[in-house]
Amino acid sequence: MRDVIVFILAGGKGERLYPLTRDRAKPAVPFGGVYRVIDFTLSNCINSGMRKIHVLTQYKSISLHRHLRMGWSIFESEIGEYIDVIPAQQRVGSDWYKGTADAIYQNIYSIEQENPDEVLILAGDHIYKMNYCKMIDFHREHNADLTVGVVEIDRNAAVQFGVVDIDKNENIRGFKEKPADYKNNQNKSDKVYASMGIYLFNTDVLEQELGEDAAKDTHHDFGRNIIPQMIDKKRKICAYNLKNDVNQPQYWRDIGSIDAYYEANMDLVQVSPVFNLYDRSWPIRTYHEQFPPVKTVFSGAEDASRKGEVLDSLISDGCIVSGGRVERSILSPNVRINSFSEVYDSILMEGVNVSRYAKIKRAIIDKDVNIPQGAVIGYDVEEDRKKFFVSESGIVVVAKRTKIGGEQSQNNK
Repeated sequence: MRDVIVFILAGGKGERLYPLTRDRAKPAVPFGGVYRVIDFTLSNCINSGMRKIHVLTQYKSISLHRHLRMGWSIFESEIGEYIDVIPAQQRVGSDWYKGTADAIYQNIYSIEQENPDEVLILAGDHIYKMNYCKMIDFHREHNADLTVGVVEIDRNAAVQFGVVDIDKNENIRGFKEKPADYKNNQNKSDKVYASMGIYLFNTDVLEQELGEDAAKDTHHDFGRNIIPQMIDKKRKICAYNLKNDVNQPQYWRDIGSIDAYYEANMDLVQVSPVFNLYDRSWPIRTYHEQFPPVKTVFSGAEDASRKGEVLDSLISDGCIVSGGRVERSILSPNVRINSFSEVYDSILMEGVNVSRYAKIKRAIIDKDVNIPQGAVIGYDVEEDRKKFFVSESGIVVVAKRTKIGGEQSQNNK
């Protein structure tokens, strides 16, 4: 697909993911033990043969830049492959990126340099697998000016997404951003079509539409402005419906909130997860630091409660489960679970230490946090709110490098 270039939008603040985004951009948030969120979009690109990629960054991007440099320097520049990381540069004015469309418009020179047939625009903060080549073939077969990736979701979830109206010929006739009272025209009262934030434009169409939008006072957003602008002009806009081999909606998650992030991680620890990390035909790449193998100890201890036990969990390299118990949880690299401690239904990120007799349930512990001896997190939500962030559904989040105990704790926000 040398006649297609890719832009990945990776500059969002991710305010609803606070405090996980307190120190990093949303696409750089760890996920699934060893990955960063952006790894899934990038892996889709590589597995689809997309090797001309621009990553647009802006907000707290240092850790994201470092991850891309250390884990994604795999392209052969001599044969025209690249991954260019482009921070906001105020190239066309004094403003930083003002919206998704403006981010592309401010880097339109990159499109002009390559002069591709199509431009594929992706979000860097979703969890899914997708062969973009199939969407490109669909776009060309339908002679579309723009093709939007969509997925079927429950109607009651429409308020969280941009929702499109599609006719019987797969043409988009309407678009609404997070509608509170959406009624679709498909006679499927329980399902609607959500935009995945995936846009495939013919290059000339994209340049024209971005130029017109830039001259107006708008949100400069693809969903709110560009697509409605094109609908008004009767441009040919098609919907590519992402389905699996049995014609069902394929797994796709927008982890825009703490609860959505937590649920997507917990999907991975199911006995038969819908989203399979072990599919060798569609590998997910990332940067792997050098850690020793996982270790469990005290399996033969005289005290039956002092056993290193792990059930229904993902355990990363470098972890030591030393006489503690872990169930339905995800441990990132270099996590230590000490004797008589318990971790249930939780996500522990790199460098977390759980001291003896500590108990953790339904919590997300960010990097480099020491849980002191006897600490209890996730069992009394009201007490946790005094020290940590607690989500709407009661997930406790302990921010990166929080000092717990007699030292300063992370306040709720």
